[in-house]
Amino acid sequence: MGLTVRVLVRHTQWMRTAERNNDGSSGDPGRAPSADAATAARLAALLAAFRPGDDALGVSELARRTALPKTSAHRLSRHLVDHGLLERDGTALRLGLKLFEIGQLAIRQRGLVDTARPLLADLREATHNTVHLAMLEGTEVVYLDVLRGPDAPRLPSRIGGRFPAHATGVGKAILAYSPADVVDAVIAAGLPRISRRTITSPALLRRQLAKVAAEGTAYEREESSIGTVCVASPVIDAEGRAVAAISVSGWVNRMRTERLAPAVRTAALALSRTVR
Repeated sequence: MGLTVRVLVRHTQWMRTAERNNDGSSGDPGRAPSADAATAARLAALLAAFRPGDDALGVSELARRTALPKTSAHRLSRHLVDHGLLERDGTALRLGLKLFEIGQLAIRQRGLVDTARPLLADLREATHNTVHLAMLEGTEVVYLDVLRGPDAPRLPSRIGGRFPAHATGVGKAILAYSPADVVDAVIAAGLPRISRRTITSPALLRRQLAKVAAEGTAYEREESSIGTVCVASPVIDAEGRAVAAISVSGWVNRMRTERLAPAVRTAALALSRTVR
């Protein structure tokens, strides 16, 4: 839900008014911007509290996961229900269809998913492996599209899901064509070990990124999960920066990443031309 949650900031003005009316306080057009930011943060926290596999959550559980007072969680969730971002399921709450609609708009506004889909489908057909389209947000990649291959392993990636950028092929492909401060921020945040082969050394990561920048192709060898490998290539805009990346992932003993690299690179270049 990372892409969707940011849209909620646009609703902050309405939510501020709703909370003020509910509390019975008087209107104040000069209210400090920090109050807006705090409200937006609480709304985002409530929606982000839902995790993969969750169906419906009670207000008490939402309050526990967000560290909000139960009264605040109850009041804010009621406003989210009023606007269709949450839905009631008895005494519990589930994510609303309106949230899904906003998420689809957030993705489609980038013009990537629809344009990339034929390229991704061709890659899956040719390789029988799982194909990803992802973009960078903060220190993580967000998967915009995932086409699962019939012969591919079950991977933790999912549409709208996140994963640490340094442990993925798409993440390294994007970072290699990103400004230095973006790479510095990822390293400064720490390089957590996802598997026993995850790169946790800043120096080694920088060396790999330099090689990716020179060759246009990134590799991930059992760094996100043991038994799987990945080859990725960046989608480059007119300024030479990566806006996304395409990858193919499969079993380590079945997929020859070097052989698939040209096909992945070709697909990424084709999408890059469209982006420009």
